[in-house]
Amino acid sequence: MTDNEKMDLRSMDIVEEKREKLKELFPEVFTEGQKIDLERLRLTLGEAVDVGKERYGMNWPGKADCFKIIQQPSIATLTPAREESVNFDNTENLFIEGDNLEVLKLLQKSYLGKIKMIEIDPPYNTGNDFIYPDNYSESLDTYLRYTGQIDDEGRKYSTNTEADGRFHSKWMNMMYPRLFLARNLLREDGVIFIHIDDTEVDNLRKICDEIFGEGNFINFLIWKKRYNAAKEHHLANNHDFILIYARNKELIVDFTTPGDEEYYNELFSETDEHEATRGKFMTQPLEAGNSMGDRSNLRFPVIAPDGTEIWPRRQWVWGQERVEEAKKNGYLKFYKDRNGEWKIRHKHYVKNNDGNLRRVKPFSIYDKCFTQDGTKEIEELFPNNDIFPFPKPSKLIKHFLELINDKECLVLDFFSGSSTTAHAVLDLNRAGDSRKFIMVQLPEPCAPESEAYKAGYKTIADIGKERIRRVIKKIKDEQEQKKDLFSGDKHKLDLGFKVFKLEPSNFKLWNDQVAKEKDAIKNQLEMFVEHINPKSSQEDILYELLLKSGFPLTTKIEQLTMTDKVVFSIDEGAMLICLEKDLTPEVIKAMAEKKPVRVICLDEGLHGNDQLKTNAVQIMKSRDIKFRTV
Repeated sequence: MTDNEKMDLRSMDIVEEKREKLKELFPEVFTEGQKIDLERLRLTLGEAVDVGKERYGMNWPGKADCFKIIQQPSIATLTPAREESVNFDNTENLFIEGDNLEVLKLLQKSYLGKIKMIEIDPPYNTGNDFIYPDNYSESLDTYLRYTGQIDDEGRKYSTNTEADGRFHSKWMNMMYPRLFLARNLLREDGVIFIHIDDTEVDNLRKICDEIFGEGNFINFLIWKKRYNAAKEHHLANNHDFILIYARNKELIVDFTTPGDEEYYNELFSETDEHEATRGKFMTQPLEAGNSMGDRSNLRFPVIAPDGTEIWPRRQWVWGQERVEEAKKNGYLKFYKDRNGEWKIRHKHYVKNNDGNLRRVKPFSIYDKCFTQDGTKEIEELFPNNDIFPFPKPSKLIKHFLELINDKECLVLDFFSGSSTTAHAVLDLNRAGDSRKFIMVQLPEPCAPESEAYKAGYKTIADIGKERIRRVIKKIKDEQEQKKDLFSGDKHKLDLGFKVFKLEPSNFKLWNDQVAKEKDAIKNQLEMFVEHINPKSSQEDILYELLLKSGFPLTTKIEQLTMTDKVVFSIDEGAMLICLEKDLTPEVIKAMAEKKPVRVICLDEGLHGNDQLKTNAVQIMKSRDIKFRTV
C-alpha cells in the first residue's frame, strides 16, 4: 500500500493559513478536534477580548459574504501566452489577463509577503465605470461568462447606478475581498496607494482601516489632476484622493522623494569649493534650539579661523567628533554677527556624500502632473488613435515609486487599465534600476463604436499589453541611439513581460458537493478516467504545478533529459517535475539522486502499477524528498 500524497490543486487556503498562525501563538486554545475554543481564547487574552454587543465598526449588506468569498479557494490556473509576450524566457515582469479576485487568490502561495508596492486605480463607482459582477458563487465561471458579456440567463451585465438600492454596498462588496487578499501579498514594509474620488472615499477609508489597521494609515495624497477644472459641481472639482496605507507603518523608514529643481533653487543658493561634487548648499545653525534636551557632551569649544574659542550658549547639535570632521572638510561656515561675535552654521548640500540628490519629505498635495499629461503619453504611443480615455500620467506613479525608494522592488497593479504602472516602472529602470511589475487586468470589452475597437483592440487588456510593447520598443530604440549608455550587465534592462491568462484548471477536480446519488457519483468517476484536459499543453500543466506549489511565475525552469525522459528542473533543482506518461524505475531513481526538495509526477505515468508506485514512494522517502502525483 502506498502513502504518496496527491498534490493540492487549489489556491492557498486562507482559513487554514490563519489557523496555523493562531496555533503558533496560542496552541492551548485548540481542542482535540483542532477546533478553536473561544472560551479558552478569552481566558488567555483576558480583558483584551471585547465580549460586548455594541462596538465601533462598519457594516453593510453583503459583508458576511465577503468572508465566504475570501475563504473559497480558487481551482483555476494561469496559462502562458508566449505569442503575446516579449522575451518570455528571461523577463521577470508579468501581465495577467483575468478577473483580479481570482488572480489574487492564485498569487497567494507564490507571492505571499513579496510585494513592496501596490498601486491601484479601481472603479470610482460613478455609475458608468463599475463593471465587476457581484455574483461570486462561482467566481471563475462568473469571470468567464463576463468576458462573453452575458450572465446565466443571457442578460447583459449592467453598470452600477445610484438608482440601485445597494449602490454603495455593491461597490464595497467588490473591493473588500480584493483588498483583503492584496494585504497578504504585501511585504512587512510594503505600501499600497489607492486612487479614489469623493463618491466612495469615506467608505474606502473605513474598509482600509479594518483591513490594514487604522494605525497603518499613512496619509491622503491630494492629486491636483487638472489645471483647468471641470464645473459639474458647486465647486470646480480638480482633484482626486490617493489613500496610502502600510502593511506595518513602523517599518516605513524612508518615505521621501528627491526634491525637484524648483525646490532646490529656492532653498539652496550658496556655493563653495565642493560645488562640483555636492552642488549648492544652504546653512542651518550649529547651536541647538530650546526644544533639544540638555546634554553635557554637546558643550565644548570650537576654534574660529582667528583662533578664538567659540562656546555655545546652551549646546551644539552635533558631538565633538562630528563637528571636527565637518570643520576639516569645510562643511562649517564661520561668520561674525553685527556685534562682532563668531557664529557657526553647518552646510546642507543639494547632494549627499554619495553624489545622489538629497531626499525630502513629500507634501500631501501633488500638482506636478495632470490627466492631460497621461492623455498626451497615450497619444505619443498610439498616434492618430483615441485609444484610452483619461489615463493616469506615468509621472504620478513614478512619484509613488520614488517615495518608497526601493530600486529592486516588486510592484503590483491589479486594476492596471492601460498599464500606466508598467510604463512608469520601465521608464524609471532606464537609470539602471531593476524594479519588476505584475499587471492584472480584466479583459473588459471595448465598445464596438470606440476608436480602440476600430483600431483592433477588442479589450482593455489588449490595450495594456500593446502599450507595454510600445514602451519597450521606444526604450530599445533609445538604446540603439545611445549604445554606450547601458553598457555592462549592471545596467542591463529587463525589457520584456510574460503574459498569462486566467483559465479553468488543466485537471478535472473532484466535486465533494456532488449529490450522493448513484448516477451523479458515476458521472464523477467517469470524468476521472481521463482527468487531464486533452487540450492542455505540457507548458500549461507545468505552470499550473509551479504556481500551486508556491513558486513565482518567473522562476527559472530548465529542461533536462534523464534516462530518455523529459524532466523539468525548477529553481536550480529545488523541485523536479516529470510529465511523462510512461514512468520507469530508472527515471524515478535518477530524479531522487538529484536530491530535490520535491518531486511531482503524473498519476497516469504510473499506469496503476502499485509496485512502481510503492518503490517510488520509498525511494523518495529514504532521501527525505516530498513525492506528489497529480
